[in-house]
Amino acid sequence: MNITVKLQYLVIYVLALCYFILIGFDILDPTGRVGATRKNGEGCICHGFLPVDSVDVWIAGPGRVLAGSQSGYTLFMTGGPAVAGGFNVAVWSGSISPVDSTTHLLPSVDGLELTHTMPKPFQNDTVRWDFSYQAPSTQGTDTLYSVGNSVNGDGLPTGDAFNFGVNFIVEVYKDTMLDVTEEVQPYTFQLFQNYPNPFNPVTDIRLRITDYSYVVLKVFDVLGRVVMTLVNEKKAPGEYVVRWDARGMPSGIYLYRLRVGSFIETKKMVLVQ
Repeated sequence: MNITVKLQYLVIYVLALCYFILIGFDILDPTGRVGATRKNGEGCICHGFLPVDSVDVWIAGPGRVLAGSQSGYTLFMTGGPAVAGGFNVAVWSGSISPVDSTTHLLPSVDGLELTHTMPKPFQNDTVRWDFSYQAPSTQGTDTLYSVGNSVNGDGLPTGDAFNFGVNFIVEVYKDTMLDVTEEVQPYTFQLFQNYPNPFNPVTDIRLRITDYSYVVLKVFDVLGRVVMTLVNEKKAPGEYVVRWDARGMPSGIYLYRLRVGSFIETKKMVLVQ
């Protein structure tokens, strides 16, 4: 038996193993899966060995919260077969909890993680799950990890696609004079996820500037064309919230990019008119 035939048999064996042991998304994960985020897992590997860029997964919510407080967040997914979807969210040091019957907590190696209670249908090319985040009692940063699986609904793992979400960093602060000082002199340039996202038609973009610098904040369409320049001026150190009113713009995915000197950061947002 030559090496090519052996490899073919190996691929068939792995696919069969995934099917007969895991038996597809609808049967395997009817009530969710944990341990699949970048915190402690490798994704939904039996629905594809590698994450797929055409599937977009992201978390929207406050990027800065008071220690010990509770805030609402939403996980979104677009792309892939887009018939139904499932997800897994894990947190580093805070805690997460369901806000409705579409999600629940399951135990993992690192504690409780959030996942779907059943595959959820896409609506208008997007599927979403809301959840609650409880910040830790100490000041610092926390991380929300996510992964989403977009499926075609035939019960088989083949043809499905998954991707990881960008790690969502939450700044946790305490309401003290020390915190006020840190706000005046932030420690790094940073572009935060817009909120709300998706939005209609207004959204807020928060950015952090470390020193007196020339700041450029622009919005692009998916073809890379500039559709709006929101900031183009020198700014003093501090945190700023820039509002974009996209009234009259077509629905879809947009990119917004912050440039401060050699620092450049870009994020996605979704307009739903």
